[in-house]
Amino acid sequence: MALIIGVMADCKTIGLHRYHCVGEKYLLVVSRLMGAIPIMIPALAAKADITDLLHMVDGLLIPGSDSNIDPKHYSHGQSGYTSTVSDPHELRDPDRDHTNLWMIEYAHRKGIPILGICRGLQEINVTFGGTLHGKVHEAGDFFDHRGDASESIEAQYGPAHKVHIEPGGWLSQCFLHSDVIVNSVHGQGICTLAPRLKVEASAPDGLIEAISCGIDNPFLLGVQWHPEWKAHLNPFYQNIFSAFQSACEQYHRLK
Repeated sequence: MALIIGVMADCKTIGLHRYHCVGEKYLLVVSRLMGAIPIMIPALAAKADITDLLHMVDGLLIPGSDSNIDPKHYSHGQSGYTSTVSDPHELRDPDRDHTNLWMIEYAHRKGIPILGICRGLQEINVTFGGTLHGKVHEAGDFFDHRGDASESIEAQYGPAHKVHIEPGGWLSQCFLHSDVIVNSVHGQGICTLAPRLKVEASAPDGLIEAISCGIDNPFLLGVQWHPEWKAHLNPFYQNIFSAFQSACEQYHRLK
């Protein structure tokens, strides 16, 4: 029987109507690379409805998005973070915020494997008490991690910079070397790491690029890059999804 993977949705206005939607590339990597059945979980923020859905799934994929987490969920008087409160052009998704920021903790407590990508990594960090840089390129000595919107999508998602993989984590089991090149299309990033999380990988400028709760706990991995992009051509990206799939298979057998 195929695994069932819940994929968290965005909520956005298209024309005059509100839609819950997921990028096709996330659905395809689940169905084609993992051989699993992707089920979109809407950003309804209704705990009773979504907890019933979570009982059906074998894993959760928290995808990237063009929206950012509202700083009210992670500022709380913390020093060091950079906020985008005054930016009128920034896209927000309050329905996704209110859904994912409780659901991640609930799912992890139930032992459901979780893979967070880009915004998904940031949601994991905020869920467990971490903070974010609202604009990484304006914070300290970090370089600009955003893609160039004027370029083709192939160029935007092309190799961008190295990350250093920490030993003893999930990613060190996915790649034989300590450094690997990844893509980079994000504007926000981790400022302070949540106390219960561990660094899995960092960029050369010191920005945290991947996190987990350690290999001795239920699978919880967040990566700042986009391994779903042409994963079938990238052995490292394939191995990330293979690790996620193995955790989902184990959870399926035990639930």
